[in-house]
Amino acid sequence: MDAIRIYGGKVLSGQTKIQGSKNASLPILAATLLIDGCCEIENCPDISDVYHMLRLLESLGCRVTRRESGVLVDTRGVKEGDMPSDSVGVMRSSIMLLGALLARTGLVAMEYPGGCVIGKRPIDQHLRALRRMGVEITEGQEGFCARATRLRGAVHELPFVSVGVTENLILAAVLAEGETVIHPAAREPEIQALCEFLIRAGGKISGVGTDCLVVKGVKKLYPVRFYVPADRIVAGTYLSACLCAGGRVFLADAPCGQMQSVIDCAKRMGGRLREMPEGLLVEGKACRSLESRLVTAVYPGFPTDLQSLFMVVMAVSGLGGEIEETVFENRFRIVPELIKLGADIRVRGNRARICMGSRLCNTIVEAKELRGGAALVVAALSAEGTGIVTNRHYIDRGYEDITRSLRELGADIELA
Repeated sequence: MDAIRIYGGKVLSGQTKIQGSKNASLPILAATLLIDGCCEIENCPDISDVYHMLRLLESLGCRVTRRESGVLVDTRGVKEGDMPSDSVGVMRSSIMLLGALLARTGLVAMEYPGGCVIGKRPIDQHLRALRRMGVEITEGQEGFCARATRLRGAVHELPFVSVGVTENLILAAVLAEGETVIHPAAREPEIQALCEFLIRAGGKISGVGTDCLVVKGVKKLYPVRFYVPADRIVAGTYLSACLCAGGRVFLADAPCGQMQSVIDCAKRMGGRLREMPEGLLVEGKACRSLESRLVTAVYPGFPTDLQSLFMVVMAVSGLGGEIEETVFENRFRIVPELIKLGADIRVRGNRARICMGSRLCNTIVEAKELRGGAALVVAALSAEGTGIVTNRHYIDRGYEDITRSLRELGADIELA
């Protein structure tokens, strides 16, 4: 059963709790390798990407225990080892183990990481930056080997903002000799969560939340318990579902403070949103077109992970609009599937124009990556008839149970 069946046309009503953040959990789990002891990561989402990360940690000698409240990771048995290629190959986030493992063992051999096909996302910037910290890297056709007798702090002036490179450098620098400067550093909430975890464990990091991070190496980190913040992209997904289908939904624990660009966009499209300490209340359908082009950007700009969801809002509402994608060049892979549903979308380079007046009718469509797959599910909620989204495994990478959550919001949806 690798598909989802959706019966379209139902107005949404209800409440669902937003899960822990995928993009915060993965680097924090990697960071446990820096701590010789047992860490408890609470509110860690039960998704396939986390499963693969935990498998990788186990392959390196960690003892992993799943609890109802989260994950317990005991790293006292960490050793050099070969990471399972099936986990490395399907999850790009495995690259963040590089900095942490070099700090812990001084040797890493791994295949080139995989993940969703949403752009080139080369790892050369990771390797180039780590070489500046004293890492020797030998590259082959299928993978690479990295060695470091000791990691040394360095000043990194990056050619562009990269979440992954920023995370890897933080992980490598926190136990390195001397001081490391990262500029321009990514400012995403997930970067801030990683820094908060390491600071709580004894790390010295300043500039958190800015584009210049300074990491002063320490000799040792200590076991901690850490609560993973809620997932802003999952919250944005269900916000988009309400904008498409209409209704009144409450997203418990939605991290409103991290979602201002998304909330602002939803309001400009006619959604009625109320931010509360307990979460986010969303009412009404999208009923206005954006006066300007929606442009994706690094945080705090509009997140690329929600670009395909808001393309669906524009298509389902019939209001149309224009999107410019500035982060990943392959984010428009959803367009042929939306055209199958009846959307009129024209792509030119990194811009997509969603034409007005489309009327969507459900059929069988194929998920080709994580967020695009979730967007197809949201599109099917408002399209006429019964739809099927195949390749559910892509969606499972980032959503604990998207069918359960949407049923809690009143959708007629099931596994197929």
